[in-house]
Amino acid sequence: MPVWAIILTVVAAALIAWVLASVHMRRKDIKKVAYMMDALEDGELNFRFKDSNRFNRTLNRIRTIFEKQRQAHEQDSWTKLIRVLTHEIMNTVSPIASLSEAMARSVDESGRSELDIKAGLETISDSSKNLIDFVQTYRQLSGVAKPVRKALELRELMDGVIGLNREFIASGGAECVYRPEEPDLMIYADEGQISQILINLIKNAVQAGAKHIEISAKMDKDDETVIRVGNDGEPIPASAQEQIFIPFYTTKKEGSGIGLSISRQIMRNHNGSIELLRSDRSGTVFELRFR
Repeated sequence: MPVWAIILTVVAAALIAWVLASVHMRRKDIKKVAYMMDALEDGELNFRFKDSNRFNRTLNRIRTIFEKQRQAHEQDSWTKLIRVLTHEIMNTVSPIASLSEAMARSVDESGRSELDIKAGLETISDSSKNLIDFVQTYRQLSGVAKPVRKALELRELMDGVIGLNREFIASGGAECVYRPEEPDLMIYADEGQISQILINLIKNAVQAGAKHIEISAKMDKDDETVIRVGNDGEPIPASAQEQIFIPFYTTKKEGSGIGLSISRQIMRNHNGSIELLRSDRSGTVFELRFR
């Protein structure tokens, strides 16, 4: 065999080997990216690739960025939660302490008091009950049960939710309709918990003065079921829109401020999400996404 033919054969073999190795590496890299995306979606950042090449180091840098962002977000959430908890507890405990001190000072050696002891004790009792209610509300927030899932037909689910709340909706002068974009949509979820979310969104809309509440549903291009609850009530203030999912935060005079927080916990337990898409003069829209 001529020398040039031998050289050509060796070069061709080396080229083929290089191509095959490159294809194998690309397949491994694609698997790594898919694994990382699944982990990021599930909020699991406890993975790390060996720093054996530039591609792995790049993936590790991306993971580190997400980890820092999550830590910063969690710290911010805890700070806001502690601030709200401190505010609520201090508002309840301060009157108890000050009134008890005033009553003690007002009692002279003969046991008589310049203050109305009965009225003071009633105030202390009311404040104590408010504190107990607050703690029970917090226990409710921290004790969301694990979902018991089953296949749910959305038309039946919505008919049930709207039917149960028809009297409340009518009392606010509103109407609520379900308009799916395609028939026979289903989700695999806990019926009671998802109903709780929808009922909360409907009640919030009525309390905001909404006259029209529309619930829609569709299957998006990623095969995720998307439910949207919209209303034409008073929009949520822009300054409050980033706070509404924080426990105990509320813009209403009367309200526990845990409805949306519990709703978000429920959706996370379903591997889904709930977000405020918009709230302005054109309407308020919440989106529930089931993966």
